[in-house]
Amino acid sequence: MTADTSRTGLLYGLGAYLMWGFFPAYWKLLQGVDSFEILAHRMVWSLGFVLAMLAARSNWRWIRQVRRQPRVIAVYAAAACFLGVNWALYIWAVNAGHVVETSLGYFINPLINVLFGAWLFGDRLRRPQLWAVGLAAAGVVYLTLMHGHPPWISLTLAVSFGIYGVLKKKGTLGAVEGLTLETAALFVPALAWLLLLEHRGVGHFGHTDPRTTFLLAFTGVATALPLVMFAAGVRRLTLTTVGLLQYLAPTIQFLLGVYAYGEPFSRERLVGFALIWAGLLVYSGESLINHRRTRRAAIVPFEAA
Repeated sequence: MTADTSRTGLLYGLGAYLMWGFFPAYWKLLQGVDSFEILAHRMVWSLGFVLAMLAARSNWRWIRQVRRQPRVIAVYAAAACFLGVNWALYIWAVNAGHVVETSLGYFINPLINVLFGAWLFGDRLRRPQLWAVGLAAAGVVYLTLMHGHPPWISLTLAVSFGIYGVLKKKGTLGAVEGLTLETAALFVPALAWLLLLEHRGVGHFGHTDPRTTFLLAFTGVATALPLVMFAAGVRRLTLTTVGLLQYLAPTIQFLLGVYAYGEPFSRERLVGFALIWAGLLVYSGESLINHRRTRRAAIVPFEAA
C-alpha cells in the first residue's frame, strides 16, 4: 500500500465519519417534519441516488445475476429491515432530544460486533476483549440502575446496526450494489407512505418552504455519499486505522448533543459513559497491539529467509 493510497483512503474515511458525525445537525433542520416522513424520503431518494450512480457507470449486469439468487435477495432484504429500524430510531431520537444517547449506541457498537463475532462466527475472545466487553456491560448496568431503565435507544441502535453488519458480511455484492438492493426493498413501503401522506394533505414535500423540500430530497445524497466514501476508504486503509476512525462519528455526535443542543449530562451519566469509554480504550489498545504483533510475526520469517 503506497503513501498516496493511504492518504486518499484516509481522506475518504475522514469524510465519511465526519458526515456521519454531523448527521444530527442535518436531521435537526427537519425537526418540523414527522420522523417517519423523513425516513420514507430517505429511503426513496437513496434509491434514486444509487441508481443514478449505477447509470453513470453503466453497471447493471449484476442485477441479472442476483435475480437467479433468491438467497442473496433474502439476505439483503433482511439487512434492509434492520437498517430501516436503525434509521427510524436514529432520526426520531435526534429530533426528540436524545443525541447523547444515540452517540452512546455507536460507542457500544464495536463491542456488540465483538460479541456477534464470538457467537455467530466462532471468534475466540482474547482476555482484554473480555475485559472490554465486561466494562461496557458494567456501564450499561450502571445506567440502568441509575435511571430505572436500560438505555434502550443506545442498545437498539447498537444491536440493529450490529445485525445489519452481520448480514452484510454474508452478502456478496459491492457497496453501491448492496445499498441499491436494500433501498429497493424499502422503496415500495416508503413510497406508499409518502403517497398516503399526500392523499391526506399532510405531506411536507413541495408544500412548505423550499429549504425543507430541498433537504428532504437531499436525504438520498446525505445517506449514500458517506457509505460510498466509506467503502472507498476501507479498501485503502488498514483495519486498525478504520477501527480508530469509527469513534470519530459518535464523539462528534456526543459533543453536539452536550454543547450544541444542551442535552443534560449528569454525574451518573458520566460514570456510565466512562465505564463504556474505558472498555473501548482497552479494546482499541489491545487491537492495535495485536495488529502490530501479527504484522511483526508475518515479516520476521521473510527477513530470516
